[in-house]
Amino acid sequence: MGLFDFFSRTKKENLDQGLEKTKQSFFSKIARAIVGKSKVDDEVLDNLEEILISSDVGVETTLKIIDRIQARVSRDKVLGTDELNNVLREEIISLLEENNSNQNGNLEYNKPADGNPYVIMVVGVNGVGKTTTIGKLAHQFKKSGKSVVLGAADTFRAAAVDQLIIWSERVGVPIVQQGMNADPASIAFDTLQSAKANNADVVIIDTAGRLHNKVNLMNELSKIKRVMEKVIPGAPHEILLVLDGSTGQNAFEQAKQFSQATDINALAVTKLDGTAKGGVVIGISDQMKIPVKYIGVGEKMDDLQLFDRKLFVESLFAD
Repeated sequence: MGLFDFFSRTKKENLDQGLEKTKQSFFSKIARAIVGKSKVDDEVLDNLEEILISSDVGVETTLKIIDRIQARVSRDKVLGTDELNNVLREEIISLLEENNSNQNGNLEYNKPADGNPYVIMVVGVNGVGKTTTIGKLAHQFKKSGKSVVLGAADTFRAAAVDQLIIWSERVGVPIVQQGMNADPASIAFDTLQSAKANNADVVIIDTAGRLHNKVNLMNELSKIKRVMEKVIPGAPHEILLVLDGSTGQNAFEQAKQFSQATDINALAVTKLDGTAKGGVVIGISDQMKIPVKYIGVGEKMDDLQLFDRKLFVESLFAD
């Protein structure tokens, strides 16, 4: 059993509400694309391609989806426009499930067999909701009965340390911090030592949100990883990249750049409740081949959800 209740009523309701803007935009465009049409023809497919791209699904993923629908049109000879939503939903779910079968992301927390804490290093540019995501993750872990320690290794921005301190107090978990301009690797080292000494279950390390120089970023993250490895072999077990879903294709570009700078193995896409660009989740999941592990669909503590591909698409297409 995982940390979160995947199919709880509250989760489904929050997801439906969080995706409302994306759903309204998406379906109003589809409705306009098929008005006066009784079957899916080349014109409908061209319009659908434009809609998917404008919904930030991404060009490559869009073309893949269109190809699949074209194949079904050829096979079934006549595909009614009234069936288009169901076909589109099925193809997107199928696409995401195929990608999931090639991914090693674990959607449940498992403490390492050696008894050491499970270590998550969180990366992402400033403003994407990184600190908030850390706070909400800490809340979810604690709520499930796990002991959590936070590490404030984003020391280049005073507000980042202060914000994480506020979250630690709000959630009620300890934090290791040395203030602004301290060495991030030193803080990571101290955090892991403290967590290990106190037999904590989970450690979450915040890191600097800068992307202006990939070489410096890579060197800094590599240094933090090397130091953590000395304290806990195999750490960090998860490198979580936080992306702002409301930025659409910019989020995808950030994902590509960060994946070049460090070994990202999980993604969190935030702020989906405030945007009509929720389609970016589909494109990122398809193109990056890195699991989208969490999505943010609201401001509340419990509005950070484990990403369930089928539930996401079903919610997007719900009446």
